[in-house]
Amino acid sequence: MSLWYLARATGAVTLILLTLTVAIGIANQQRWAPRRTPRFVVEHLHRSTSLLVVVLLAVHIAASVIDGYVQIRLVDAVVPFLSSYQPLWLGLGTLAFDLLLALIVTSVLRAHIGARTWRAVHWAAYVCWPVALAHGLGIGTDTGTTGWLTWLSVGCTAVVLAAVWARLTRQPAPLAAPVAPTVPPVDATRRPSTAAFPAVRRSVPDREALR
Repeated sequence: MSLWYLARATGAVTLILLTLTVAIGIANQQRWAPRRTPRFVVEHLHRSTSLLVVVLLAVHIAASVIDGYVQIRLVDAVVPFLSSYQPLWLGLGTLAFDLLLALIVTSVLRAHIGARTWRAVHWAAYVCWPVALAHGLGIGTDTGTTGWLTWLSVGCTAVVLAAVWARLTRQPAPLAAPVAPTVPPVDATRRPSTAAFPAVRRSVPDREALR
């Protein structure tokens, strides 16, 4: 029974982190960052939350398969809509996992498949989130009992909708232009001042003293 609780807990935390990943990804596209925070910090946070989603999702799947409370096979975690236990809702979770797996594989092979193909597959993250949300609402036992999963889903939906609204209504931040070095203009008609070369001026002997 402890594995079943572990599966429920990791599923809820995975939904929260996936929501943060999508919201941070939208903010990164807008080239947005908190005040006095470099943009590379936002990019690093986006990658870190994505990796943490993968780790927790692996724990969630392993706990669901190993636990004997319900019959879930290993193939049900890879091929959607084959399970005898709630095939629709469990299949949506499997579909979300497959989309996330495709996103990870293409990110690793980004240098070989090109940026255009990677960007097209990267949009799968936006599809993965509503599919995972529907999976949690449909198969979660806490949706109709205590109701905390419902309110958690409402909060995650509000975060993503706010990020999408900001994406549609705000212009992306301009890219910082490289600052060219400023070189003072040189007037060819003017002779250089000897004040700039005090050492040379002192080393020249006085003509009056040599007479």
